[in-house]
Amino acid sequence: MEHDADILIAGGGLNGPALALALAQGGLRVTVIDARPAPARAEAGFDGRAYALAIASKRLLQAIGVWTAVAGHSQPILKIKASDGHAGEGAAPFFLAFDSDEIEEGPMGFMLEDRFLYAAFLAAMANEPRITLLSGETVIAQDAGPQGVTVTLASGKTLTGRVLVGCDGRGSGVAARAGIRRQGWGYGQTALVTAIRHEKDHDGTAQQFFMPSGPLAILPLPGGHHSSIVWSETDANAAAIQALDDAGYLAALRPRFGDFLGKIALAGARFTYPLSLSLAKTFVSRRVALVGDAAHGVHPIAGQGLNLGLRDVGALAEVLVTAARRGEDIGSDVVLEGYQRWRRFDSTALALGMDTVNKLFSNDNPILRLGRDLGLGLVSAMPGLRRRFIRQAAGLQGDLPRLLAGKPI
Repeated sequence: MEHDADILIAGGGLNGPALALALAQGGLRVTVIDARPAPARAEAGFDGRAYALAIASKRLLQAIGVWTAVAGHSQPILKIKASDGHAGEGAAPFFLAFDSDEIEEGPMGFMLEDRFLYAAFLAAMANEPRITLLSGETVIAQDAGPQGVTVTLASGKTLTGRVLVGCDGRGSGVAARAGIRRQGWGYGQTALVTAIRHEKDHDGTAQQFFMPSGPLAILPLPGGHHSSIVWSETDANAAAIQALDDAGYLAALRPRFGDFLGKIALAGARFTYPLSLSLAKTFVSRRVALVGDAAHGVHPIAGQGLNLGLRDVGALAEVLVTAARRGEDIGSDVVLEGYQRWRRFDSTALALGMDTVNKLFSNDNPILRLGRDLGLGLVSAMPGLRRRFIRQAAGLQGDLPRLLAGKPI
């Protein structure tokens, strides 16, 4: 059977292009099907949307040839501070502090805006002859058979491949059509996302402030005087705050933010999205694999969503490229099960871990509050334990795919 491509990827956000580049560099032909028009997103101006990339994720971007194009737009994360408290009252006396000087690899991560990362992916795909990008197209049907998988696009066009990869988010159509069920729950929280400008320099420090209604993350952006915020509130509070004008929004933010960075002002567009946990019951089906949010939608409490997706990318690319070099059917159940064994336990454990942390901190129980504050202080006071947490946050623990160790497949 002659295939249009070896791999068909539904979804052109960030994980899809990263996977396409990794597979193409391994010698496979890839078609990326993206529902959105590519140029519009690549040419977007500053809106404050940004990602905290772990060291391992940066290494993957280096390995697939993307990091050089975005390095100048990144902000190193040199310190992380986590504390508990109430809006308007400041942080509790015990807090957790991480410093990049405690590990040999340098900064614990890098902040990078969505617009720069996506544009770099787009340029890299355009320069890779093994990748075909179909923008403004949507998969509406799929059929997996013994020799390959066929997809039908909304335009009526059909494509064939050996494997179909769902990089199409939490509401993955690829997963639904493959009969893959999901489990999870909502948090009754909504994330308010924007960028702010502040008077004092952030010094490359990421802040996580836990409040009863949800955590507030303050993430440093380049230049020292801009930060991205991910502010979790109860659904009702978030809706009310989002409905305010900019002055009212700032008035609600200031007591939660505090004055440690001096005067603040809005500097980007305002977004919201509901928070929930969503886990696919299996990451693979017949000639189908799921990556990123299509496999595991997690709470943004530690900024690990994209990092988890890139770990999937590294693992799946390694499994498929290795199988192709051995002359195996890359879409066979045996090959795809190897990807699932590698990633499902790790990603599920991390997702449930973040779920537990959110539930532990998003309440005002005085007994739990005392216990968690003492816990933060204890970890901060123990260098060995603190170093383990730093390495975990940097993505340096566990069975890493070669790309996440900065090595070619």
